[in-house]
Amino acid sequence: MAEVAFAGQGTEVTFTQQGMWVTERNVSVGTAYHMPLIVHLNGELDVGALLAACAAVVDRHPMLGSVVTEVDNGLRLVPGAQVPVRHASAQGVHAAGMHAAQDVRAAQDVRAVEQGAHAVQDVHAVEQGARAVEQDPRTAAEQGVHAAVREEILREFDLEKGPLARFTLFEIDPERHLLLFVAHHLVFDGQSKDILVRDLAALYNGEPPPPLPAVDHGRAERDRVASMLPAAREFWKPRWRDPGETLVLGRSLRSRRTGEGRVVRFTADPSIPGLTRFEVLLAALHVCLLGYGNAEVTTAVDLSTRPSEAAGHIGLFVNELPVASSPSPETTFRAFATTLRAELREVYRFRQVPLSRAMPRIRPHAALVPVSVSYRTRHDPDPVFTGLDASVEWTVSNHAVRGALHLQCVDGPGGLEVGLRHDPEAVPGAARVATDLCLLLERAIHDPDQRLNELLENEMASVTTLTDQVREIWEEVLGISPIEDHDDIFDLGGHSLTITQIIARMRKRLDVEVSLDDFFDNPTIAGVVDSLADETGNDLTGTDGD
Repeated sequence: MAEVAFAGQGTEVTFTQQGMWVTERNVSVGTAYHMPLIVHLNGELDVGALLAACAAVVDRHPMLGSVVTEVDNGLRLVPGAQVPVRHASAQGVHAAGMHAAQDVRAAQDVRAVEQGAHAVQDVHAVEQGARAVEQDPRTAAEQGVHAAVREEILREFDLEKGPLARFTLFEIDPERHLLLFVAHHLVFDGQSKDILVRDLAALYNGEPPPPLPAVDHGRAERDRVASMLPAAREFWKPRWRDPGETLVLGRSLRSRRTGEGRVVRFTADPSIPGLTRFEVLLAALHVCLLGYGNAEVTTAVDLSTRPSEAAGHIGLFVNELPVASSPSPETTFRAFATTLRAELREVYRFRQVPLSRAMPRIRPHAALVPVSVSYRTRHDPDPVFTGLDASVEWTVSNHAVRGALHLQCVDGPGGLEVGLRHDPEAVPGAARVATDLCLLLERAIHDPDQRLNELLENEMASVTTLTDQVREIWEEVLGISPIEDHDDIFDLGGHSLTITQIIARMRKRLDVEVSLDDFFDNPTIAGVVDSLADETGNDLTGTDGD
């Protein structure tokens, strides 16, 4: 057996599993802990072999078939309901597509922002979970797959009975298939995605991987944590304080709950000699938050706790810990990033110890702080499925976000891909955040010895100028001054005619185009400026920690 077989009263849960189980029981988290993955398979697929490979993966990794249950006032991992491996035929998908077509078309609202070498896309939650397909016209089968994928991702898990994982193979046509895997975070993490696809490909190719050593993950973790706990408590006592507000684009973010998740995606190359790419990205995020008015910055970071003996095991090996800084505007980016690197190294010493164990008075929340980051590195290319053109969507959206903002980063052979997941109610201008972060990264990489106040001054200049120019036009047309960034034009007495006049003056004076619909959707100066960063796109892909 790959892992310690469940017997009697099962095996111990890890501290992270325990904390997540408690959160699920006490906090409304929706689909925030759903972890979807999509494999696209083009060519002559051996359906029977793939379905058998899915079943073999579950046999190899009993964690996928487990649930958490209460035993003698404690939590144990025990076998749950059988993990389903379903095959949705083209006929069934076609029928679903005929019913879903109108809703899917109504949901299409994909926006893109181009800034320098970076591409940013704002993809609404209803669009995520399926790869981009031909839009004009879209086949009924593709419509059906799109709708069915979203439905499967959103479908609840039965935490008591299970299963906590499921496979669904969708047939678009005889030469195109999509394999959707969805697991609950209790039994699966970001690195588990690589392990699952690697094992799946090997089993499909008729090359089963060697057996895994037996490991009781919960017991091994408790032994490690027990030895580190006294030092961890001393470490966190002066560092941890309950997070207050985080300012982003003039809004106070306090959310540590889950909310509707939308995604803004961009690519980056955060390379500065002497620093890791993650350290550069995290430093840039802290500086960006400084620019938004936060003298003290705290973000949460998901850190891998996977020990060497669990290298090939599917499971939950991650710990969320806070990283704090006080960026001085007079210091250089390189100096600040180096200081933050030192703080990270201190945090890394206690990455195995959940904060709730070191500081037991922390209340359960879906998110530790309002802004968080997950980052993982993929060294290998996508696995090969013999005879097929296969590709993997590693960061499919679960249509939810923990906290207000979460940067989900995957640094793979093709570069660093970042999905800025956000609650649209808390951060309606998330595209602007992505653009600001991209610009700051570009300038910091170009000259890492530039002072932070200079970086921020340069970064915000173009946006500030545009905001002031738009404000001037509003004040001219409406005959009101001053008008604040978030004043609603309809509350100021605006109507269709005045909006048309504003659009015409913006077109003539600023050489920009805003549609009437965009204006009605974003009836503030800040909203209009954000919409100017958007260009229509046709990508339905969505992008965890994961």
